[in-house]
Amino acid sequence: MKRADRFFAAACVALFLPIPDRAQTAELTPVLSRPVSRTIELPGELQPFLTVSLHAKIPGYVERVLVDRGSETKQGDLLVELSAPERTAQIAEAESKVQAAESDRFQAEAQLAAEQSTYDRLKKAAETPGAVAGNELIQAEKQVEAAQALVRSRRQASQAAEEFVKAQKDLEAYLRITAPFDGIVTDRLVHPGALVGPGADPVLLVIQQVSHLRLVVAVPEEVVGGIVRGAKIDFQVPAYPERAYSGTLARLSHALDPKTRTEPVELDVLNRDGSLAPGMYSAVKWPVRRSRPALFVPRTSVVTTTERTFVIRDRGGRAEWVDVKKGAADGDLIEVMGSLQPGDQIVRRATDEVREGAPLGAKSK
Repeated sequence: MKRADRFFAAACVALFLPIPDRAQTAELTPVLSRPVSRTIELPGELQPFLTVSLHAKIPGYVERVLVDRGSETKQGDLLVELSAPERTAQIAEAESKVQAAESDRFQAEAQLAAEQSTYDRLKKAAETPGAVAGNELIQAEKQVEAAQALVRSRRQASQAAEEFVKAQKDLEAYLRITAPFDGIVTDRLVHPGALVGPGADPVLLVIQQVSHLRLVVAVPEEVVGGIVRGAKIDFQVPAYPERAYSGTLARLSHALDPKTRTEPVELDVLNRDGSLAPGMYSAVKWPVRRSRPALFVPRTSVVTTTERTFVIRDRGGRAEWVDVKKGAADGDLIEVMGSLQPGDQIVRRATDEVREGAPLGAKSK
């Protein structure tokens, strides 16, 4: 065989021989486990802790209004006085019925005393045989029982009349409308001379407690798991952008709005200086926490192709592709979810050119 032919034959054989794996030098880094704690900004709305619209319980005319919009009130303060002249006449009529009922009761008690005295004398005389007929004694006894029943009836009528008078006087107390709690009059809707009460039924005043406010925040479904009751949460309002406020997480609705997939959560806010007002919108710096630590890897360790997202793990010196899902970023790191464990060694700068199963001439960092 000529020399050229031998060289050609050797080249052809080399084409079909397996090429030995060549180790790729890759810098490795461990998978980190750390608590997830970040802050997102959520909108919130301030609401009064207590609010009430005051109405008149009984018909009457507004006599005086002692407060106006913006007035501060203390619990029990007189706010509005009403007049109802017919109420005085009704009370006088009820009191006269009490007097009549008392008179009837006294008369019934006197009659009872007389009947009882007659019965007692007959009973004493009946101790002598033949002095009193038996039928006469029985009649006297029945008259006593009838008199006792009449007294009970008169007493009940007298008591009912007294209770009616008390009820009328209690209703008269509703002519004086007082503050149910400490607060501020935020709206005044009546003036002297207005007819109020059932039927007319206008709102007299609106009172809100603003020294203590509710901050209502709609928390997205994906972060409700990290809600911690009692946590202190900061927020700001557009009216005072330079100031930082805070509230205490106090109440959860435990139900999500099906339209927005958010859960309304309430914070208690103490408005000591009165700078905050119901209706203000706020930017809440909501802390996001997880019940368990999350896994983080360098951003450069995550490879994304049209088919999959993965990291390359060192498995006995060879490359292993591990599918992951990306989560929240934290600086140069990113959260990943997949079949990884804290401390697993992965390629720091991974690409899909590092084929699965390829040897890694790795160096750790």
